[in-house]
Amino acid sequence: MERGTQQDAAARFDPLRPRLIRVAYRMLGSVADAEDVVQEAFIRWMGVDRAAIREPEAFLRRTVTRLCLDQLKSARVRRETYVGPWLPEPLVGDDEEEEDVTLPLMLALERLSPLERAAFLLHDVFGLAFEEVARTIDRDAAACRQLAARARTHVRDARPRFQVEKQRGLEIAGAFFTASRSGDMTSLGALLAQDVSLHSDGGGKRPATVRPAIGFGQVIQLHKALTVNFRKHGSTLLRTCLINGLPGFVTREADGEVQTTALDIQDGRVTAIYIMRNPDKLRHLH
Repeated sequence: MERGTQQDAAARFDPLRPRLIRVAYRMLGSVADAEDVVQEAFIRWMGVDRAAIREPEAFLRRTVTRLCLDQLKSARVRRETYVGPWLPEPLVGDDEEEEDVTLPLMLALERLSPLERAAFLLHDVFGLAFEEVARTIDRDAAACRQLAARARTHVRDARPRFQVEKQRGLEIAGAFFTASRSGDMTSLGALLAQDVSLHSDGGGKRPATVRPAIGFGQVIQLHKALTVNFRKHGSTLLRTCLINGLPGFVTREADGEVQTTALDIQDGRVTAIYIMRNPDKLRHLH
């Protein structure tokens, strides 16, 4: 009888797992950490008196959010000693749902306090009423409204105003790959905005820029230098796709490791380039 009850509990949990991972990933910016948090929530779910829980999804969302809040405290300490720019782990695919929290917005969320981040995500992204947000993060509804409002002010500029149409974005991503790897700086320059920036996360594990390259001149100069390496060692395009809601591509580089490049595109020009090279953040892609 007990085994049947446990199986029923697992069967109720499994359909919710993808949604819970989405919540945890947006809180933490790490696929592995999100999966660990959701697994811990599963263990707690299996150990509670489930007959007393009227809304399993709400209970599990609260559990995941609170575990994430605890984890964010230690994550902030780790980020202070991180080598070079920090980028969230890339989510690769063509899932339209990922477009609600694009990579620039994920970076903007990093500047929020953990509670502001939770209130904003739960209300503005996942559509929960402030009363439910309040129960989730143990604050009253009025405080949650203030937290979300403060968060909105900080992230307003990071939300895309004129999002590029998906197919057009993927075409630009393909053209960017071809121009950057062939050394065609004229074609590459035609794709870039004047205020373009480049952010590369190697995490101290693989070569990457220690500081972002800012402006058209710096980004072109960096690609000129990289062209020598691409011509000598090669760079293989595996696919163009959405990466955290942005058009981009996945490549296999000369060292055998995969790499993701995501492009923020406004008015048909690339305004930001986000390159993930840290192998620890690319394991889930293998």
